[in-house]
Amino acid sequence: MSAFHTQAAADLLEAEASRQQIELLTLRNPDMTMDDAYEVQNAIYRAKLAEGRKVIGWKIGLTSKAMQYALNIDIPDSGILFDDMAFKNGATVPKDRFIQPRIEAEIALVMKSDLSGENVTRADVIAATDYVAPSIEILDTRIHRVDPETGKARTVLDTISDNAANAGVVLGTARHTVGAFDLRWVGAITFRNGEVEETGLGAGVLNDPIESVVWLARRMASYGQSIKAGQIILSGSFIRPVECPSGSEITADFGDFGSVEINFA
Repeated sequence: MSAFHTQAAADLLEAEASRQQIELLTLRNPDMTMDDAYEVQNAIYRAKLAEGRKVIGWKIGLTSKAMQYALNIDIPDSGILFDDMAFKNGATVPKDRFIQPRIEAEIALVMKSDLSGENVTRADVIAATDYVAPSIEILDTRIHRVDPETGKARTVLDTISDNAANAGVVLGTARHTVGAFDLRWVGAITFRNGEVEETGLGAGVLNDPIESVVWLARRMASYGQSIKAGQIILSGSFIRPVECPSGSEITADFGDFGSVEINFA
């Protein structure tokens, strides 16, 4: 790990604590690579574990073609869910918790057994899944979305470094066996303050949310990591992020699959 990785991780942790965004890491280090970005994320991971945090799962991002085209990439990214990121269904997020919160509607998988290896298959994911549930991911950004001086937008490398912009997870109360629904056809209508903001289907996530978890397990194997029993996997969003300024009341209605709510003070 280089001095760049260490300093970038420290700056991002301070930004999270102070709610003051930092400059784009891709401006600080124009030659940074995806491996550099995950090194920064892993430095944050180690620091949070040292603070006493526990890993409760993983999130997969940039799974839809629309988001990949927007950022000119062709692969998803991933981030880590920590225990202080979990919010109860219908809870209210304190006003001073996040910088610029947004939400995405996603299908969550909760695992009943460990999952690891570069040859993980779809059948392996299904066998390892305890249940699936409706969920909301809360996003935040500790890095400027657009640099105020140059106008340069953040890239996927900035986002990965920033724990894939991960900030929170909300699970709905509904629980289903992994085979109870064709997850490609599970959709959500996402409301903010009673108005429809976004709609989408599970097929937007790499054609099938289960394939998203296959990708995650294989990617993690290349970094010496694995999915553990009991962990939550956010399979990826099939809607665009919805801005959540103060006073936002969010409901993601998944129909027969269930619903999930979160409010922002």
